[in-house]
Amino acid sequence: MILFLRFTLLCVLLIGAVPAAMAQDRSALLPDIPAATGEPHAEGNEYWRRNHMDLMRHDRDLTMREGNRKIDASLKGCFDCHAAKDGEGTIVTYQSEQHFCRACHDYVAVKVDCFMCHRSTPDGVDEGAPHAALVPQIPLKETDIQSVVAYLQQGASKTAEAKQ
Repeated sequence: MILFLRFTLLCVLLIGAVPAAMAQDRSALLPDIPAATGEPHAEGNEYWRRNHMDLMRHDRDLTMREGNRKIDASLKGCFDCHAAKDGEGTIVTYQSEQHFCRACHDYVAVKVDCFMCHRSTPDGVDEGAPHAALVPQIPLKETDIQSVVAYLQQGASKTAEAKQ
């Protein structure tokens, strides 16, 4: 009888320890996300993890396609709280594997191209050569520049007509 009770107690302890061990193993498999420095998002972290790309696309469309530059969120605003630092305390650019965005995006093998044009650090941080390395060196011809200007002017006139 005592042997049976000891065996039962051992089984209960082992069964109770399995979920804790599994949780520790699982967390070791997930990316190490740098902690933010600002106030938490009102919607919660899980909401932003799942929806940040849709929200960024929406704001991009409002800004680039409709000319609305007064939007509630911006990529710049992200880095006010999500600027990752290296071991020496220096804010890192997207070139570094320690960058906030790269923590998850490298993990899921998703290329981030935001920083081809946008900063990857808060204002006041010199991105210099690391940022320049992200931008492809494509020589532009005068006709290319004229084509881009014509395209933008066409979009602006369509937007103005739509508002009338």
